[in-house]
Amino acid sequence: MPSAESGVPPRVLLIMPEQWPRALLRAALREAGYDALGAPSLAAGLRYRAIVEGRGPVRLIVVDQAAVRDREAAERLMALRRRHRDPPLVLLASATTPAEAGLDAAHGVVRRLRRPASLAELVAAVQSALPLAPGAAGPLDR
Repeated sequence: MPSAESGVPPRVLLIMPEQWPRALLRAALREAGYDALGAPSLAAGLRYRAIVEGRGPVRLIVVDQAAVRDREAAERLMALRRRHRDPPLVLLASATTPAEAGLDAAHGVVRRLRRPASLAELVAAVQSALPLAPGAAGPLDR
């Protein structure tokens, strides 16, 4: 399987219902050197294949709490993580405590950002949770 060490940028899957924030974050992450892809829902995110030739595996999932509103959605989120070999999660939530947000470390959450979060804060959270290999930072679309 390709890895960051083989020159393939790490893939980050964004699950965010709102199109423009998702598109802006995807563009910012690609500018930083990540292979970012996005989906408006967990169901749409489940359509992405775990292995795609020439691309690395999904190594981090950024999920907006708005996409995880009930138990069924939480189960879909766990299925999404299993499909991609259990990458960690960065959660964008209106609440900052696990009980308030509904997801915690048991669900794979390694970082929680309180909404509203700036684009720079979101990129920094991804960089903290999934550092790029030395020298790998930089725009993918040159």
